[in-house]
Amino acid sequence: MGGLYPEGFYETLYHEMGHATGHASRLNRKELNRVSAFGSHDYSLEELVAELVAELAAAFLSAEAGIDQAVIQNQAAYLQGWMEKLQKESTAFVTAAARAQKSADFILGRRPEEKNTEEAA
Repeated sequence: MGGLYPEGFYETLYHEMGHATGHASRLNRKELNRVSAFGSHDYSLEELVAELVAELAAAFLSAEAGIDQAVIQNQAAYLQGWMEKLQKESTAFVTAAARAQKSADFILGRRPEEKNTEEAA
């Protein structure tokens, strides 16, 4: 992530914004709002999904902003590092992609007027 080019600033900013949308007052992602024991299966899965959400949201926002394809390819390379874990948790990528789209939509102001929550009652 990041780099010594202007787009790198935005790549990192978008990644961190993707994380920030998980707060209970925003999209209320359980990965950020539930306590799990460090190193446990739940903790690892939560970390995986949260990181994928942030990086995919960054890729979506970079594309939306018209940022150079090289930056998006850098994001893809970063995600490649998670492939081994993804193979063990086959639904994690689909879950993360859906949440990343919600994250990008939230940042761009594309949301319904009612309160957004991932964990519908």
